[in-house]
Amino acid sequence: MKALIGISLISASLLGCASDAMKVETDQTYEVEWIGERPLIDYSHLTITLGSDGRAYGSAGCNHWFAAYKLDGDKISFEQAGSTRKMCAPALMEQETRFLQSLPSITRWDFSPTDQLRLWPKEGKPLRLWPVTD
Repeated sequence: MKALIGISLISASLLGCASDAMKVETDQTYEVEWIGERPLIDYSHLTITLGSDGRAYGSAGCNHWFAAYKLDGDKISFEQAGSTRKMCAPALMEQETRFLQSLPSITRWDFSPTDQLRLWPKEGKPLRLWPVTD
């Protein structure tokens, strides 16, 4: 009986730790690795920071972007993003456009088995991101 209680307590505490660790952090910057089925262009840096004030922002590769967002459990949504208007190489601009156009279609988030943040659109493959560490 004591062994069963001990196993139950250990299981409950492990489940509690896992659910606490698996949440999207606000005021944390995440770096985009993939947009849907395509990886980023080498040496381009796209980022998302989810501000605690309901505003998201970051680098779209060429320009800075910003949008309002809502986070509710595993649901997340972004309004249409705005950005600065600098011009870059055509391939970088195409990637930036795909990224910015993907944001309003995102409906939920989760973490992969390797703890990569995934932002899922209504249809298709997710944006995949890693937390930026100092």
